[in-house]
Formats: sequence, C-alpha cells, structure tokens
Amino acid sequence: MSDLAVHRHPASFLEVGLSLQLSLAGEEHGAQYGSTILGWKHRSWIICEWPFHFGQPIACAAGTTCLLRYIYAGRILGYRTEVLHVQLQPVPILLLAFPSRIDAVLLRKQGRVSAQEPVVLLHVAAGSDDRPSAHQPRIGGLLTDLSASGCAVRLQRPMQDFFLGMVLRAEFEIVGTGHVNNLTALVRNVSMQGDGTHLGLEFRFDGKETIEYRGWGGSVKKALESFVLQKHSVESA
Repeated sequence: MSDLAVHRHPASFLEVGLSLQLSLAGEEHGAQYGSTILGWKHRSWIICEWPFHFGQPIACAAGTTCLLRYIYAGRILGYRTEVLHVQLQPVPILLLAFPSRIDAVLLRKQGRVSAQEPVVLLHVAAGSDDRPSAHQPRIGGLLTDLSASGCAVRLQRPMQDFFLGMVLRAEFEIVGTGHVNNLTALVRNVSMQGDGTHLGLEFRFDGKETIEYRGWGGSVKKALESFVLQKHSVESA
C-alpha cells in the first residue's frame, strides 16, 4: 500500500483536491463529469474519483481513453489519458495513466463565463451574526456572468439601495449541477446602466452555504469551479 502514497513533484501541475472535468472518448454529446484528484505517482499514474451519473458510476473500463480538464494557476490544463484500472470498493476510484503531454489555455476574464440565470439576494443586517434579517425583502435579479470567486448581477432597484462592502446572501442555480443557497457575497462595485443597477459581487465561502446537487457531490466552491471550467471549455472550443 505504500506505493499508493501521494508523491508531490516540486514543479507539479497537480494538487490533491483539484476539481476536474472528465470526458470519455467516443461518448455522444461530449458529456463531461465532475471528479476530484485524489493522488498520483509522478510519471506513472493519477487517481481520481469515479464520477457517478444518476446514482450510477459512469460506464468506464480499463483501456478507455478520456480527456481531463481543470483550472490551475489561472489556466485551463487539459490532457488525454487512459484508464488503467477501475475500483468500486471500498472507494470508487479511477486509476489513470500519467499524461505525456499537457495543453494549457490562459483563462479569459479571470475565468468568468456568461450567465443568464435568476438570482435572489438578501441583505445581511449588521450585528445579526451574518444571518439575513427575517424582515428583509428578497431582492430578485439576473446573473450576467459567473466565476468561482464572484458574479455580476443586474437588478431593477435604485442604485442607492447598495453600497461597497455591503454583505448579501445569494441564492441561484448552477445549471446542470444544483441550487446554491445562503452564499455570502460582498458588494465590490455598483453602477447604474441603461438596463438597471449592476453589482459586482465577491463570494466568501464561510461554510454556511449549501447546494442541492444533481448527480455529484462536493462543496459550493467545487461546484462553481467545475461549472466555469466546463462552460469555458465549450465556449473556447
């Protein structure tokens, strides 16, 4: 079992816990599945979670060719690899061949992707232990872009209702993944444009945020990173 220990190379592009997207060669519609890097042996193999879809492990066997993509140091890294071994018990994992070639693409706009999804914001009242006020109205708006660290929102509300540093709680859908609740967001910029008030929000992951998943598990931060990676890959294709 000692051979399964994680070996960290000084200049390695890998990191335990990195969220990644896995695509299987020959699969229709270019489906991508969320997974996480669990460990590796340099120049030998990589271990990742075996992704599940609708409660079942995706169809995958030794010899299957796949493509991995993930965000690292402001870039999308991608490489082709091959499944060396699959294991369901005691933990569902995939053992993959170590890549011989790595392709990197610099993220545009710090990894932001366009979005057109409803969002609900609640103001966190001062001195309320970061809890939204029970009497505070829910503010409806529209996400216009999204990243793993923040978002832009358009609202039909007076600009004067918001100020820099204002603490909000955000609720919105990550398309294809799940519904985010109670995510802390700080107002970093406010502007009035022709179509309404625009807010730039920075997310703060304080452990109070939750997500109702559709198909795979993990944290809200992990879900955002995977969504941005997947959509950015599609938009860049």
